[in-house]
Amino acid sequence: MTDDSPCVLVVDDEENIRFLVESGLELAGIDTVSASDGLEALAKASEHRPDLIVLDVMMPVYDGFEVLQRLRDRGDTTPVIFLTARDSTDDRVRGLTEGGDDYVVKPFAIAELVARVRLRLGQGRAAPDDHVLRCADLELDEDAHRVTRAGATVELSPTEYKLLYVLLSNSGRVLSRAQL
Repeated sequence: MTDDSPCVLVVDDEENIRFLVESGLELAGIDTVSASDGLEALAKASEHRPDLIVLDVMMPVYDGFEVLQRLRDRGDTTPVIFLTARDSTDDRVRGLTEGGDDYVVKPFAIAELVARVRLRLGQGRAAPDDHVLRCADLELDEDAHRVTRAGATVELSPTEYKLLYVLLSNSGRVLSRAQL
């Protein structure tokens, strides 16, 4: 971790979800620490003092709601964004009323989650590249309608540009043919 970069604790029992979230945040310049269950999450929160926690609900040992309650009981006010497959209105309301700061339902777009994290970290306003979508060394600038890879301009037809925009906007999600 760098001293000037914010740190996010990513807590999910699914390794592929943790990897996706960590990768997306790290590409956005945000350091990450991860945990795979509620007990490990509480330990990592104490050890690393993250600036924000992305927290699954359905996990072994302690579920996300219990992790949040234990954090709040010990006076930890770290912002928490729930990231979970539990999509009922009751679950969303519970997550927010028990002290969660946001609630994102799986499946999710990594670009949206990163934007929500940045907003909670105070990085969500007037950034010069707010309209640039990225995946590794590929960048799509919405304002200039320009695509670059490793700094070199990539020429695309209007249809190719639209397709790439949809794919980058929904990074981490499986899209149907109709959605494309």
